[in-house]
Amino acid sequence: MTNGTKQGNSNPNINLKLPKTPSRVIPRLIPGTGEVVPAPNTNGAFSGPVIPGNNSTQLPINIPSNKINSSKKIGKDFGGILRYPYEALTNDTDYLQIDIRDYNSASAVSDGGLASGRNADGTSRRGNDEFNPNVGNVTLETLSTSPLVRKLKNNKKVSVGTILLPMPSNIESSNSVDFSNSNLDGLTADVFNTISDLGTKAGSNPNDALTELIKQAGTKASGFIQNNGSIFGQLLTQQFYTQAANIPLGGSLTRDAVFARTNGEILNQNVELLFNGAKIRSFKFSFKMTPRGGKEAQQIKLIINAFKRYMVPKLTGKNDSSVDNLFLRSPSIFELTYKSENIKNPFLNSFKQCFLTDMSVNYTGEGTYTVYNDSTPVSMVLELGFKELEPIYSQDYATANY
Repeated sequence: MTNGTKQGNSNPNINLKLPKTPSRVIPRLIPGTGEVVPAPNTNGAFSGPVIPGNNSTQLPINIPSNKINSSKKIGKDFGGILRYPYEALTNDTDYLQIDIRDYNSASAVSDGGLASGRNADGTSRRGNDEFNPNVGNVTLETLSTSPLVRKLKNNKKVSVGTILLPMPSNIESSNSVDFSNSNLDGLTADVFNTISDLGTKAGSNPNDALTELIKQAGTKASGFIQNNGSIFGQLLTQQFYTQAANIPLGGSLTRDAVFARTNGEILNQNVELLFNGAKIRSFKFSFKMTPRGGKEAQQIKLIINAFKRYMVPKLTGKNDSSVDNLFLRSPSIFELTYKSENIKNPFLNSFKQCFLTDMSVNYTGEGTYTVYNDSTPVSMVLELGFKELEPIYSQDYATANY
């Protein structure tokens, strides 16, 4: 490994040189952690970065060759499993499990409807399915060493595969609801009440109601203006005057501004905060990845490839014809689960099905371009942004800790 450049080596076991000053040995540190790199095992499982120095001697560190070929799979319906760190033990640690599945439309999950709806027991149809049960039995020998490949089973959603990552350092859960200010002055409210009262008295037949409404509209309007003549006339007059005054120079004079400047008062708008809709939650995660050997570098490369591959839409056609590719199929969904050993974490929040809306990879995690001899970066930072498919409702908390 070199800093910015590479040194060729035909040996499949890459021989890296760690410099040492004449007076003292420069410590070998794992990038991003500050921990000293352990001495290489007999199989060369660990490696360390080259630290440049003047007048140095060489100490060898071996990295095994990065072979990406294996037919080993885990489960027929759940796809392969990728993991970082490579040597983590899932039955003894907490971790974030991400199952990648095919997207099912609202029509598919609701038997032809246009809204996802809810199940008969009140649970959301966009909740996570059963997570990959093979994760608890995964070993280093059964990790996938090839890209995760999508499989179909009876044209229904199946798991493309699973990615296991360490618990993020920024575990957060936030909920928000959309509210907005609503204005309603007294005169507008009186007009609405008058019209709605006419519609109620006109009868249930639509034609009779419309005829009666038109017939009585003139009478009610004249009576309303007569009872509120001075105020109503003043409002209409000031509204007309302000609009006319704004025409020559495109001014911004308003009716309330005129009332405030002349009488020191404005029209009471009866402002009230009203519910305006639900909001969809989003989640951001950051993972620093420092490969400590060829197999771990392989896992990182496959993990990045899987996120990139399944977050983007798919062409519907099988060839380059513009007609065949007239539509785009939705990207895959990601089901996130905080795990404690092989069960769901009982304290941390749950997730509904998510889309991966954005991701980025910084291949210079330490602020400089430093790679191993096979061009694998020494340190990388993976940023992931997920967004749930539907909002969280009150009923959802009866079955899960969202």
